[in-house]
Amino acid sequence: MPLHVPPAPAPALRSVLTALSSPTAVSEARTPSLLGAHGPASPELPLPVHVLDRVTADGGTTTRLAGWRFLIRTGDRAVAAADTVLTADGWTFSRFFEGPYITSTELALRQAEALPQPYQPRLLSVPRLYMLTLWLHGDPTADGAGGDPAPTDLLVPLAPAPPGIAAHRPHQVTELLPVLTHRATPTRLLGSPA
Repeated sequence: MPLHVPPAPAPALRSVLTALSSPTAVSEARTPSLLGAHGPASPELPLPVHVLDRVTADGGTTTRLAGWRFLIRTGDRAVAAADTVLTADGWTFSRFFEGPYITSTELALRQAEALPQPYQPRLLSVPRLYMLTLWLHGDPTADGAGGDPAPTDLLVPLAPAPPGIAAHRPHQVTELLPVLTHRATPTRLLGSPA
């Protein structure tokens, strides 16, 4: 089934297009792949980036929208990504970057397109574990900027994933969240105050 990519806010897209056309923004980005790209670069596949703030006792989650990420494509592959953030003045370009999450995101999106059910792709960051997942939301018509993971949504850890968590293996939220919660909970050292 095709993925239903939510539309990014128009100002977020404009800010990325402006940054791509700025030689200063591109040269200061420290992204050799973007600097050495042949041909025009275009922002594609806008994905809302949500941050997992906490998991409640009943297994619910609290997330917040942190920004929108665009894959920057030249030719037939993504060479970098661009992040935007919401400021008091609206959506604005934040940074260009490259690294393993670019390739991993593309691979996870291709895998998701082969699933029988339609999904809305998002990114879910788990800061306590330095982890990023492709969040496949089961309601493809939902507002990409809001909501929390539903129990039947899928989370696909992107590479590099934390030790013991397989990258690119889809998990239902109810299956993966308990593992993430257990790992993100600080352990008390013996002899430390309770």
